[in-house]
Amino acid sequence: SSEISLSSPVPTGNICRSPIAEAVFRKLVTDEKLENKWMTDSAAVSDWNVGRSPDSRALSCLRNHGIETAHKARQQCWCQKSSEEKFMGIFCFLFYRDLKRKSNQVKDCKAKIELLGSYDPQKQLIIEDPYYGSEKDFETVYQQCVRCCKAFLEKPH
Repeated sequence: SSEISLSSPVPTGNICRSPIAEAVFRKLVTDEKLENKWMTDSAAVSDWNVGRSPDSRALSCLRNHGIETAHKARQQCWCQKSSEEKFMGIFCFLFYRDLKRKSNQVKDCKAKIELLGSYDPQKQLIIEDPYYGSEKDFETVYQQCVRCCKAFLEKPH
């Protein structure tokens, strides 16, 4: 099976966009009965929010769409996993160049690093951080993640 990491780098800390994207991707994979093909994960490159639940507005948004998550923010050294060929792709929201540079430092890195927004059929490349916004901003993130994850899954892998 392939493994996709939906990663939200510093400074957001894995409590807003990435838990939404992870939950959306997991639901789409489950609905399409593709659980045996994809393992889904999300983590930050910082330890700022390690152990915390997602932002309450993210959880509320997901619940409004019938999605539950038990996600806890965590930090992950994706470099080790990508060199072990477990990650097929790493999606990020910010610091694309920094993650690409890090991947170049890993011998035989197999992970493909992309902006999740690059799959948006509406061409909204950046998925904005909703942390300082309202519930409406979390809904916007949710809708973008649905569009992007659906488009990603429609491509051959």
